[in-house]
Amino acid sequence: MKLLRTIFLAAAVAGGLTSAPALADPPRDADRAFRSREQGRSMPLPQLERRVMPMMGSGADYLGPEMNGDTYRFKFMQNGRVIWVDVDGQGRVVRRSRDH
Repeated sequence: MKLLRTIFLAAAVAGGLTSAPALADPPRDADRAFRSREQGRSMPLPQLERRVMPMMGSGADYLGPEMNGDTYRFKFMQNGRVIWVDVDGQGRVVRRSRDH
């Protein structure tokens, strides 16, 4: 009986140790973006998209957004090339790059 209790206690401690790192995980980009928007430091994603899309003209296909730290990265395809437009939370373009 004592052996069974020891095994059970060891399993409980091991289970607690394996779940502890999950509590210390850093915030995800999406969580940071949500908090930034809630605090008024960032515009909602659809509003940012409406600012960026007209800059690309009618020949660019919008492929979607990604989070890149504190910036949004919008991906476009134009004339067979990928174009990334990085925008801060206030809608300012901070970088535009092309796939060569």
